[in-house]
Amino acid sequence: MAMADDVTKRVDLLGFLCPVPVHETRRVLNGCGDGEKIEVICDDPETLHDIPALCDRLGVVLESVREESGEFRFIISNVTGGL
Repeated sequence: MAMADDVTKRVDLLGFLCPVPVHETRRVLNGCGDGEKIEVICDDPETLHDIPALCDRLGVVLESVREESGEFRFIISNVTGGL
């Protein structure tokens, strides 16, 4: 699946269970510059709670969450200028 035009990184975490999706999402966000957007793709239902909680803790913006055939797609913007 193609990335949206403004998404700079795609993180495919299909098949991984908690805590891996949270740790990998945090790791990628730590490497992002201000204003970059990432797409995180998971299939662990726990991420529906854990990824929004991570975004709150880090002060980044969770722009959208979509469920598609058991896959969850999170679009996250790093607006903090470095975590």
